[in-house]
Amino acid sequence: MSYADLRELRSALTTASDIAFSLDSTPSGQETELLTDALRRALAAANALGAEHGATGCSEHPRGAVDPLYGDKDDPLPPGYGRCLLCNDRRRRAGAQRRGGR
Repeated sequence: MSYADLRELRSALTTASDIAFSLDSTPSGQETELLTDALRRALAAANALGAEHGATGCSEHPRGAVDPLYGDKDDPLPPGYGRCLLCNDRRRRAGAQRRGGR
């Protein structure tokens, strides 16, 4: 178990709790979707606590941070990117160097 996994679990549960306690008697579809997403994040983080590859699913960085853009529908990650923030950051930097940026 890593601190990052535990922090992700706590964050997701807090988010889910905040959403649940702010719901009206008939929640909107968007509210329901937000709650479901937070609960899925919490479940994934809970499963990662004992998993060999942690929340990242990465064999190189099993206890690393999950990329906050992973699963973001508004700003999706490029194809081939995974959950691992460290690997995705390395890919971003390599892409910037190929394009001539820093």
